[in-house]
Amino acid sequence: MKRLIIAIGVLIIMVCLLAPYIALLQWQLRSINRQLGKRLTADTRQPISLELFNHELNQLAANINKCLKAEENLRLESVREEKRFKELVANISHDLRTPLTAIKGYQQLLGNGELTADQRKKLQIAQKYSEELGRLIEHFFEYSYLENAELKLNLEWDNLSNLVTECLAASVSSFEERGLRVKFVETPPVFVLADREITVRIIQNLIRNCVVHSAGDVVVQLTASEKAILSFKNPVENATEIDVKRMFDRFYTGDRARSKTSGLGLSIVKLLAEKMGGTVCASLQEDDLEIQVEFPLCRK
Repeated sequence: MKRLIIAIGVLIIMVCLLAPYIALLQWQLRSINRQLGKRLTADTRQPISLELFNHELNQLAANINKCLKAEENLRLESVREEKRFKELVANISHDLRTPLTAIKGYQQLLGNGELTADQRKKLQIAQKYSEELGRLIEHFFEYSYLENAELKLNLEWDNLSNLVTECLAASVSSFEERGLRVKFVETPPVFVLADREITVRIIQNLIRNCVVHSAGDVVVQLTASEKAILSFKNPVENATEIDVKRMFDRFYTGDRARSKTSGLGLSIVKLLAEKMGGTVCASLQEDDLEIQVEFPLCRK
């Protein structure tokens, strides 16, 4: 009996000594969680700190800090790389304009001279590709500008139905050159809260995408429920080679062997739409590609 009493006494003493220590460990773990939570929710890069002299917890905190530091270095390097890329795109866009202007000038001089029918045909082909190169350079310049600039939006109540109609009417000749017909599904006027200039640029880029890539007639539709939805739907070639999840990534071109553009047009659409609080998405059903842009409705 005496031994049992002694054993119970020793056990009680051990519990009394261990209980505060365990409580301190729990408190320190909660402190680590709080500090990690603060790093996730607040703009702070403070390393994890400990006040308890425990080797395992100190080692844990040290390893966490190493991981956080490595992650921060990767993030900073990514930011620097993105900045270098934007500067590169801007510089390339600027540097290409000068020789392209000279090329077009000499082509114009050749066109004013006496040429055989075969020579004039070849000159027209060269001029066609020069124009295409000019559009690509403009896309580079526009994308780099939009990525670097803080756009000042002039949001106002506007009739999106009228803007779509006007842009389609201005592009009739471009569709006719490709032998394409456009059907605009008539709806009641849809009013949105948007920047008119940016909205027109979005519509024009969507039209240009259809002109270049459509394998058949284009259907344009504008609807409104919770948001205004502008839809461009057209058949495409090589539908199985299109990844709709990547269509709005910069420089994505689908089938690279047959690609006709740099893949920046839809990236610009996405960037501009998001700056106005909108979204973009794409879907593919059999050979029909549909691109939708959502705009915030104007609430009266």
